[in-house]
Amino acid sequence: MDNDGLTQYMRIAISVAERIAAGELREGEKISGRSKLSSEYEVSPETVRRAIQLLSDMRVVAVKEQSGVYVLSADNAKRYLQNFENRADLMSKRRKLRELIEEKEALNRRMGELCQSILEDTLYPVQPAETLPTFSCRVPDGWYGIGKNLGDLRFWQATGATVAAIRRGTTDILSPGPYAELYAGDTVIFVGEKKAKEAVERFLNTEQETGSGKGP
Repeated sequence: MDNDGLTQYMRIAISVAERIAAGELREGEKISGRSKLSSEYEVSPETVRRAIQLLSDMRVVAVKEQSGVYVLSADNAKRYLQNFENRADLMSKRRKLRELIEEKEALNRRMGELCQSILEDTLYPVQPAETLPTFSCRVPDGWYGIGKNLGDLRFWQATGATVAAIRRGTTDILSPGPYAELYAGDTVIFVGEKKAKEAVERFLNTEQETGSGKGP
């Protein structure tokens, strides 16, 4: 039985009840005097008196003045231990509930702080010292590269621009790979320096394949 957190006299009462329930102390048998019990458990006589009073109240022992303490009922000792165990289990559950509530409150605080941080970052984003601007260009009708993919067109080699998305009607193709194809009316969204924008505009307005689009 877990006796953590109990007072000394409660521990002694449980110990004596366990000895009675186990048959070590039999019904009708006289228990050692309080002074001897206080020596055995290394506590004061007053602590022993309070322990015996608990057992007496539960009819586990009987205190006879000028005579001593006698074992009254092993069944009552077992019931006392069972009741105490149930009570201890309830106290343990309550303690665990308090701990969980405290953990939940701490978690809620952390979530609130994180949400506040996200909100602040959204309202006041940190601006990097240097960022590449985003541009867009429309693929014109009649362009020679219609239907070809970015890899075959050697788009990056020809322009120096990195394609971030292709907008086709109401659909955005994000982070397209080298096999993404370009069609008339597509809007190519890309990042790069200003000269890359000029290079893309020239590239998309080329009427036929040039040397920049060839090669392995």
